[in-house]
Amino acid sequence: MVTDTPQDVLIDRVGRTGRITLNRPRALNSLTHGMLETVRAALDAWASDDRVAAVVLTGAGERGLCAGADIRAIHDDAKLGGAGGRAFFRVEYPLNELISRYPKPYLALMDGITMGGGVGLSAHAATRIVTERSTVAMPETRIGLVPDVGGSRLLALAPGELGTHLALTAATMTAGDALHCGFADHFVPSAALPGLLGSDDPVAALPSLTEAAPASELAQQREWIDHCYAADSVEEILERLRATGLPEAKEAVEQLLGKSPTMLKVTLAAMRRARTLPSLAATLEQEYRISCAALTHHDLVEGIRAQVVDKDRDPRWSPASLSEVTDDDVARFFAVPEGGDLQLPR
Repeated sequence: MVTDTPQDVLIDRVGRTGRITLNRPRALNSLTHGMLETVRAALDAWASDDRVAAVVLTGAGERGLCAGADIRAIHDDAKLGGAGGRAFFRVEYPLNELISRYPKPYLALMDGITMGGGVGLSAHAATRIVTERSTVAMPETRIGLVPDVGGSRLLALAPGELGTHLALTAATMTAGDALHCGFADHFVPSAALPGLLGSDDPVAALPSLTEAAPASELAQQREWIDHCYAADSVEEILERLRATGLPEAKEAVEQLLGKSPTMLKVTLAAMRRARTLPSLAATLEQEYRISCAALTHHDLVEGIRAQVVDKDRDPRWSPASLSEVTDDDVARFFAVPEGGDLQLPR
């Protein structure tokens, strides 16, 4: 796994505000095991510290909050058996759950690119802020994985079938889309962020800096998305998309056909199950099972190779077609992993 440096996360306190800054701007603040442990330690300490009234999460640099986990490290580890990846998830997922019930105001600035693990550190917060520069996504199916860090719950709870569309295609959300789909709460222009960060009380300052949310393009496409993605199988979703004759649906077909057939079927099953799960903790338990299974599946290593390592954008999935993926193939992703479940508090 990637070697951490003491400055990969900056922890400080400005007045009564605890500040967490993800500080790997050249890597778009992608997360390492050590970074997660640093964030967890700070949150644990501040929870009972009367000097800290609120917490603010930001990302260093101009490009975004966080692009997710360091997937090159996950790729290298998965080739060796995935022990490091499992250890990473055992720190990451409980941290996501802690953020969802943190006892003090937790403000996440989802400015710029906020994807994957970055969503896990921000979209479960009490106060989630997007800007005109925000690009939010759960892009896991691009690399032979399934939406995790509680993302499958957020997507499952989005209006209609918008979350299913986003999960399967790995499409990105604008600020307006993120607000509409339940990933964010407030729209603040990026030019106003210094005022928010410089405030002695960012919670009190937020209302005066918040502006009307931009329109959601996804919301305007609900009719065809809801119809197509309500189908019970990936194969039927594809049939319905083709039948619409719409350019947007044709683009979705092309996106789906480029993804791992196995992970498409596992993602759809995870999304449907997430709707019935009682809590974020239960969803994270399910995602942990899926992620552990993915670490030993051909398509994760191959997907990261094609997208990030060799960058040939030509993954060779195995199995190569939807028809070859059986119900048993999907079921194994939901089995209790070696070493047991996370045992998150319920």
